Amino acid sequence: MDLLSILNLSYLVASILFIVGIKQLAHPKTATRGNLLGALGMLIAVVATLFDQAILTYDWILAGVLVGSLIGVILAIKIQMTAMPQLVAVLNGFGGIASVFVAGAALQLAIPAYATSVNYQEIVSIVFSAIVGGITFSGSFIAFGKLQGFITEKAVRYPGDQLVKILIGLTSVGLAVYGCLEPTDESIYWILSGVSLLLGVFLVIPIGGADMPVVISLLNSYSGIAASATGFVLNNNVLIISGSLVGASGIILTQIMCKAMNRSLTNVLFGGFGAVATEMKDDGDFYSGKVKSTSAEEVAMLLDVARSVVIVPGYGMAVAQAQHTVRDLYQLLTARGIDVTFAIHPVAGRMPGHMNVLLAEADIPYDRLKEMDEINSTFENVDVVIVNGANDVTNPLAKTDPKSPIAGMPILDVGNAKTVVVIKRSLSPGFAGVPNPLFIADNCLMLFGDGKKATQEMITALKES
Repeated sequence: MDLLSILNLSYLVASILFIVGIKQLAHPKTATRGNLLGALGMLIAVVATLFDQAILTYDWILAGVLVGSLIGVILAIKIQMTAMPQLVAVLNGFGGIASVFVAGAALQLAIPAYATSVNYQEIVSIVFSAIVGGITFSGSFIAFGKLQGFITEKAVRYPGDQLVKILIGLTSVGLAVYGCLEPTDESIYWILSGVSLLLGVFLVIPIGGADMPVVISLLNSYSGIAASATGFVLNNNVLIISGSLVGASGIILTQIMCKAMNRSLTNVLFGGFGAVATEMKDDGDFYSGKVKSTSAEEVAMLLDVARSVVIVPGYGMAVAQAQHTVRDLYQLLTARGIDVTFAIHPVAGRMPGHMNVLLAEADIPYDRLKEMDEINSTFENVDVVIVNGANDVTNPLAKTDPKSPIAGMPILDVGNAKTVVVIKRSLSPGFAGVPNPLFIADNCLMLFGDGKKATQEMITALKES
């Protein structure tokens, strides 16, 4: 068997491992194994590629492996779960810019051959990598900036912003066509890459922070599509397959997120959704005299006589790093014979599956986690709902106010429960910037404070009761 056959066989094995790994990520019990299989597939693909005869020297490759591995280890140890969406955005961005540079290097090597004969499949893939990779890089870092607070989470709109995006988009298409017709002009490629970077900024900057979960999944798809296009440039089968897997799964996840937020994929692609959000100007007038505050001791009395409890985790719980304390509360209630479940909204947190990962990290049984569609019809039979740091995903305005920025978004119908306890630091609005009428409902009690501290106080009060 020659080297090329061994290389392709290795790529086939790696691709199979990727597919099986993704399949096993669908359930927490097999997710760890799925990650390991995916990592093994990548190791096989990388090692096989390093035996490619076209590699002239391994010095820079070894240096890159060492530096990248060191950065990866540091990030894995240091990054908190609350910052995971930002990390995903950064990784998406690096994947995009890697595609731009690899395709650019391939173009530089191919230019002498293009003087006599143009490989149009290759040049089309090259310019496509520049467009998608550039958009992915700059768009991902704008998303990172919004999530991290470096850039305002508000939707940045201005007169004629849609026209500006259209003009930049048409410019990139024009440059791409010219680049295919004149492939020996390398400068066109880098100009196209620069315009694509600009387009990425203008596509994501108008999107509000409330819609970042959808943006992250979409940019993840873009990074996969860019990688797949680069695979065609390099004639690398494993890159084509793995990029296609990421691109397809990202698009599917984006559609799921759009449905969960009542958005259309068209609006996502053109970066105009989430832009009509209006900031709540006066929380005090809306809530004044209508909010019923409570204490941990009062909540403990409610829980002491409850038969069923539902906990709704939100980003506030993640910020407070309260998942382990929430687990302790779950175990205490369960030990008393109380039926405890967790209601998970598809876009709770700042990225898809954020709450699931946090709760799994705290060793909360997966069968206790109920998706929105499954649990919504049961809230009317629930004695107590504890909302820990969630806001927009429980906001009734989504159903009652057609002018609200969250109008039509499916929500958790926690207001149907007998009693709702909301743990929150203050009455400040969520990402959508609108008030939450749930907080002044007759059956709602507000327990103000840090999600972790308030939960611990409830545990202490329960043990003393």
